[in-house]
Amino acid sequence: MRIGIDWGGTKLEIIALDDDGKTLLRERIATPQNDYRASVEAVGGLVAKAESRTGRTGTVGFGIPGTISPATGLVKNANSTWLNGKPLEQDLCAMLGREVRIQNDANCFAVSEAVDGAGEGARTVAGIIIGTGCGCGIAIDGKALTGRGGIAGEFGHTPLAPMMAEEMPGNECWCGRRACLETYVSGPGFVRTHDAIAGKTSGLSVAGILASDTPDARTAGARYVSQLARGIAMLVNIVDPDVIVLGGGMSNISSLYDDLPGAVAPHVFTDRFDTPIVRPRHGDSSGVRGAAWLW
Repeated sequence: MRIGIDWGGTKLEIIALDDDGKTLLRERIATPQNDYRASVEAVGGLVAKAESRTGRTGTVGFGIPGTISPATGLVKNANSTWLNGKPLEQDLCAMLGREVRIQNDANCFAVSEAVDGAGEGARTVAGIIIGTGCGCGIAIDGKALTGRGGIAGEFGHTPLAPMMAEEMPGNECWCGRRACLETYVSGPGFVRTHDAIAGKTSGLSVAGILASDTPDARTAGARYVSQLARGIAMLVNIVDPDVIVLGGGMSNISSLYDDLPGAVAPHVFTDRFDTPIVRPRHGDSSGVRGAAWLW
């Protein structure tokens, strides 16, 4: 049995898969906020419950909103900032009494869609998560590309480029830099863009903005497509994946799949841009499945 855990900023999700990929168990609980020790203990409880219910012991893989630093062994780059600087892998191994495997959550998403998802059969799959943040994972032959520093694919914290006049000097990011792509193409980034165009704090969610269908909402939507397209073009110019799979809450905007290809094309260094940009086959289960497939 393979157990996967998706360690999100707001929820912890566990899945147990048999050897054929059939789901034996799946459950979600709220992530203890700003409490590292409580989060680790919650994960231990989820694994114990899964093994008790299935009567099996499993390998355990984790997708986290950051990565393990090869230099220190500690978590870095997590937007759930209470994880940063913590010896997560050591603590989980000690608690569970076994080796665990940990990858960035976007890497897990890419692996899931490469193994038996929307990128099945493709050699290089880029999985882009656009939700409360923005991450990207790259899977090659079904395995995550981690990179020397554990940051392969992290295009959410590269600058939006080229920047338009109305985007200058760039949004401030939680990471301490300015103009990170995440500050534009995440859900909060879209709301921020809309409110800047409207000239006021609207109090609307992404869904509320889209449903309002006002001139400000339409302008924000068009700008969002342009910003995401510029980010994707940069990724394509560097990695040139066979397929791009979108995940996260913003990927549920149906019009993106029609609008993005034409918006990406002018920024790609090629004579023809025909890379498929598709929905995930496994929906919001994809990341947690990828964590299980780390084994």
